[in-house]
Amino acid sequence: MIRSTLKSRRNAPRQGNEGAPDAWLEVRPSLAAALQGLAVGDAIVVITWLHRADRDALRVHPRSIARNPLTGVFATRSPDRPNPLGLHPVVVRAIEGTRLRIGPIEAIDGTPVVDIKRDC
Repeated sequence: MIRSTLKSRRNAPRQGNEGAPDAWLEVRPSLAAALQGLAVGDAIVVITWLHRADRDALRVHPRSIARNPLTGVFATRSPDRPNPLGLHPVVVRAIEGTRLRIGPIEAIDGTPVVDIKRDC
């Protein structure tokens, strides 16, 4: 789970590289062994479940700008989509037990984490 100072979608930047803060990624203690090999400074991809997404959305105005033409969600980075997985390339800033300080990340507080993968 992500623990962030960002509390709502409205206040979150659209992408991590648009002013997003660092946040804590909390891993269940039962999965602690899966963190072995990660180190401060590693580039990773955090895969999240965008739990506040509109799963019925099939077309959106890109970047929520009404003058942009309606576009199919598979051709956008919109969080609103039928299967709302988020992909977040971040850097590990600190490791404290089963918590990783990562960033920058635009995910809001409470966002579930599906997986963590080392970036290629």
